[in-house]
Amino acid sequence: MWPHIRHLTSCHLGAVFSFTVLGVLIARPAVAQSTSRAVLPASIHGGEAVGPAAIELGKALFFDPRLSADGTISCNSCHNVMGGGADGRPVSAGVRGQHGQRSAPTVWNAADLSVLFWDGRAATLEEQAKGPLVNPVEMGNADLGAVAARLKRIPGYVAMFRQAFLHGGDAVTGDHAVQAIAAFERTLVTRGSAYDRYVGGDKRALSPEAQRGLALVGSLGCTGCHSGSNFAGPKLPQGTGFYQRFPTYKDNAHVAKYHLADDLGRYTATKRDEDKHMWRVPTWRNVALTAPYFHNGAVATLEEAVRVMAKVQLNKDLKDDETRAIVAFLGGLTGPFPALTLPRLPATPGASVIRVSAGMGAH
Repeated sequence: MWPHIRHLTSCHLGAVFSFTVLGVLIARPAVAQSTSRAVLPASIHGGEAVGPAAIELGKALFFDPRLSADGTISCNSCHNVMGGGADGRPVSAGVRGQHGQRSAPTVWNAADLSVLFWDGRAATLEEQAKGPLVNPVEMGNADLGAVAARLKRIPGYVAMFRQAFLHGGDAVTGDHAVQAIAAFERTLVTRGSAYDRYVGGDKRALSPEAQRGLALVGSLGCTGCHSGSNFAGPKLPQGTGFYQRFPTYKDNAHVAKYHLADDLGRYTATKRDEDKHMWRVPTWRNVALTAPYFHNGAVATLEEAVRVMAKVQLNKDLKDDETRAIVAFLGGLTGPFPALTLPRLPATPGASVIRVSAGMGAH
């Protein structure tokens, strides 16, 4: 079953696939055996030169909870890059103990996506990085100006911004902060998985069961959506999303049990009727490490997620051995992860940048 998608024609779909493995058409990954992707010395985003100094700044900002209004939530709180890039919760916790409505997607390999967030509302990593900073439920800042004002009170950050963004104006700005965070996120790439080694010529990299799962995801129709090197659809221009209606088949117990149709998906961002229940196709890379599953985090295990997807998207009931084989294949898309060290965050000796009211906690 080919998916119902927008922005694509059948000729686009035909271009997705480039080689055959066990009779299954899957796109060859861009890097088959490398364990990480090199970061160019400088690239251009939003008119600014972004190089190694900006990446190091972005890394510190990514881990720093002082970017949130009450000093409790960092980017890493919801997108833990010391693990699978998510937080293991059905929905994430934000400032003042608030909870969102959707599960945190993994940040690993997000640089390969043409749109961000479950509903595709952000066209770039910069837009995605800005969203949580100014979301009242997530990091709770009034605007990027409030973020910049706090960072200016931390001398170590002022020096890092000046090193990363060399020009005569004010280096410490909210726009520069999100550019730096996005620069760091572009380094979070995993290649060299068992699957990558398998398609690179090592036919023992995947177990026989995983090879059967690879064949099944093609023959069942799963790769109609989960195609391309990131298994999230074909490579598209930045800002152009690859979307799928979910759930497609609603006459089954899974939809009600896991509340799969409660959220209207992309419609919440566009308010267009044709976008109801449309979602950005998520990546399969490292999917074994990003439970719980789906936009609402309602499914706890990968085995159950595979069964649910087969039924609600393809109207097929999998046998237990088929489910196990597909799970084995999906496990073959894990990492390895590049080495990361935690940053030493700039200090504010003898003072706090988080406003504290007596008896009221941080604000």
